[in-house]
Amino acid sequence: MSPGGDVRPGHRKVVGISELRTSADPDDVLVTFSLGSCIGVSVWDARRKFGGLIHCMLPTATLDPKQAQEKPAMFVDSGMTLLLERLFALGAQREDLVVKISGGASPLDAADCFRIGERNCTVLRKLLWKNSILLAAAAVGGREPRIMSLFLATGVTTIRTGGVETVLESTK
Repeated sequence: MSPGGDVRPGHRKVVGISELRTSADPDDVLVTFSLGSCIGVSVWDARRKFGGLIHCMLPTATLDPKQAQEKPAMFVDSGMTLLLERLFALGAQREDLVVKISGGASPLDAADCFRIGERNCTVLRKLLWKNSILLAAAAVGGREPRIMSLFLATGVTTIRTGGVETVLESTK
């Protein structure tokens, strides 16, 4: 059993790289793998009990506007905007959102001359700030890849690193 609760077969919904998913099914568990320099963001509406998960590779859509049109979730700025729009369309309110992030690592190179993970985190934090949305918790940086899961029934977000799963606790 996972810290978030039992996962029934068929209710684990994988969010691939450059993808996002929302759900209002309390039995669903949204999960994304291989968060290295990529950033994963879980967003859960605590009042209405639904949420979403996104796995972004790069910080800004200006890096490749054509690709951003085809796959907006590839980029933090366009992907998060789309995720928030979908959640607001379901009835979410800013003040009820619990946002947690993971990834933003430097898995390949300690020097990390491109600093993609760091830039992903910076763009995300700015976007949240501009939209008056608080960040509840973060597990970012380092060199290890992570797996991130959002349990829709409870809003629990777990992080698995090196075979160890922990609950990403809210600070708000």
